[in-house]
Amino acid sequence: MIRIPIALLIVFLSVVSVQGQIDASKIDIVRDKYGVPHIFGKTDPDVAYGLAWAHAEDDFETIQLGLLAGKAMLGAYKGKDGAQIDYIIHLLRIPELVASKYESDLSPDFKRLIEGYCAGLNAYAEKHPDEVLLKKSFPVTPQDMLQYSVLQLSILSGADCALSSIFGGSVPLVEQFKTAGSNAIAFNSAKTTDGQVYLDINAHQPLEGPVAFYEAQLCSEEGWNILGANFPGAPCILHGCNEYLGWAHTVNDPDKLDVYQLEMNPQSKKQYKFDGEWIALEESSTILKVKIKGVVIPVKKKIYWSKYGPTIITDRGTFSIRMPSLTDIRGMEQWYRFNKAKNFTEFKSALSMLAIPGYNIVYADRYDTIFYLSNGRIPVRDPQFNWRTTLPGNTSATLWNKLHPLSDLPQVLQPKSGFVYNTNHSPFHSTEGPEKPVIIDPTMGYETLENNRSMRFAELLAPLDKVSYEDFKRIKFDRQFPSTFAFTIYIDSMFMLKASDHVEISDLIHNLTSWDKNSNVESIGAATFLKIYHYIISHADLYHTGSILTAEQSLDILKAVKAAMMQDFGRTNVQLGDIQKLVRGKVELPLPGLPDVLAPMYSVPYKNGMLRGTQGDAYVELVRFTKDGPIIETMNTYGASSRKNSPHYTDQMEMYTHQQTKKMTLNKAEVYKTAERIYHPN
Repeated sequence: MIRIPIALLIVFLSVVSVQGQIDASKIDIVRDKYGVPHIFGKTDPDVAYGLAWAHAEDDFETIQLGLLAGKAMLGAYKGKDGAQIDYIIHLLRIPELVASKYESDLSPDFKRLIEGYCAGLNAYAEKHPDEVLLKKSFPVTPQDMLQYSVLQLSILSGADCALSSIFGGSVPLVEQFKTAGSNAIAFNSAKTTDGQVYLDINAHQPLEGPVAFYEAQLCSEEGWNILGANFPGAPCILHGCNEYLGWAHTVNDPDKLDVYQLEMNPQSKKQYKFDGEWIALEESSTILKVKIKGVVIPVKKKIYWSKYGPTIITDRGTFSIRMPSLTDIRGMEQWYRFNKAKNFTEFKSALSMLAIPGYNIVYADRYDTIFYLSNGRIPVRDPQFNWRTTLPGNTSATLWNKLHPLSDLPQVLQPKSGFVYNTNHSPFHSTEGPEKPVIIDPTMGYETLENNRSMRFAELLAPLDKVSYEDFKRIKFDRQFPSTFAFTIYIDSMFMLKASDHVEISDLIHNLTSWDKNSNVESIGAATFLKIYHYIISHADLYHTGSILTAEQSLDILKAVKAAMMQDFGRTNVQLGDIQKLVRGKVELPLPGLPDVLAPMYSVPYKNGMLRGTQGDAYVELVRFTKDGPIIETMNTYGASSRKNSPHYTDQMEMYTHQQTKKMTLNKAEVYKTAERIYHPN
């Protein structure tokens, strides 16, 4: 029982030691005209220190919220909703996992990196005590960072969905920590007109919050020079490009988690049968600190564990969950290895760590290499069981302990087609031609469906023998649906209605049938469609996945949508820009894009019948790898800062809505030459 406190003391002392070793006066934070930080230092830990400081200047609150979750202290700040996250941290035994593996599993250079990041964050907190959300949350340690990382990667693996299903409810704050969909495309010289390699790094993330991207360049004298984006609290870039290569992520959905129902002893409620024997659940307790009406109150909660893993006792039965994300703490280190890789061999070596439990990866480099991988920590399972449903928790036959090696995962290297891509669709259609991956083990549970974005990409690419850079950008920024919709609900029947047969809604039918399926701000059809989309989503109990809208249902939907439009706008010929807005502070702009187009937008109710964009075409980085190095242009949603008083709080919004990119560079001399501000942390 004494091992965890000793480990914490060692880590704390190491952070203090690193903070004393780092000379902040030798670290440069160089801000360009958009406020994007370019961090320069002698060592990687120096740069991580500068990154922590710069990111805290721009969004200290969000960084703290993530780390409070990692420290299981969110309840003391956010109350009951935060305490649910704290409970999950303890239920999954994340602190114990990190404590047991910190010294043995992490490399010395990565430890120094996260110690440097913690030192920078702690220095910022010490310098700005009035900005600290919860006084007892500092100093931050590397263990806190890793606990937050494991939490995020467990949510990526489906822990939130499993727990919601078991509890029969939802975990509200968890939604803020979930990553979403994205696009990633790579072309090599076999497909490009100029012989260059193109990479589209295009996350469709929430526009704000713990999983919204922050743009930065990180450059040390130890071979680290990369431009890209990360999440608050990350000590390195999560996707981007260095001088040699780049990669992009999209969310994938193989089976990364299993749920088991235990067979409980009717004579002893805390014993379960396993291979014919009754075994006692491991039982412990934790104290959650919950803010209620301004007062922090301790709440005692029981924690249970079986051979399968975290266990929950409910009125419907006792359930355990098991996921590979709870057996490794090196996910962030693997991203750091991606940052430092100089060729495909080094990048693939980093992939072989298999520490990140999910995400598709699209890779490209200056040596004309392109690669796709549907990454995952996926168990080797007994095929006699149905792994897509709740499993029997009474036998070692369902207790997997091995993972599929990297070679088993769907992947494509250097296809003859000259391209790889993913839009959160099937990994078995990641290119064209004979190199497409095939299913080798159905228990891996990989998705096999297409979506609107994958089908539209195929439509746009089909007539092109070769792709110019202008074609590449046109495809990336396309806002039109494919000729045939690919939603999970069949809605084409609505487009078959005749206006002459339904006079009372003939205007809406005309809006749809005359629509070119484009989602620019001037489109009337797009506005009508968006209202229909939101009506269907808000009535999910009526319209289920895989269902086909009947003519009667279509009419009911159109009548309801017309009534709402007349009430809110007094007319039905409204344009998309009238309805959907990009909003931050006092800035409110017409916002293009619809769900599941290549340049998408997802929105929520705003005011007066309007909608406000919250997720979609977030951080975009377009890279051309040339013999002279990468040519980079990027686009972000709002600006570099989340501070309302910053000039960079909203300064990229107009550019974003007009799909205008900014030129970026890895060239240190050019960065300094064009700098708006150069300073040191502290």
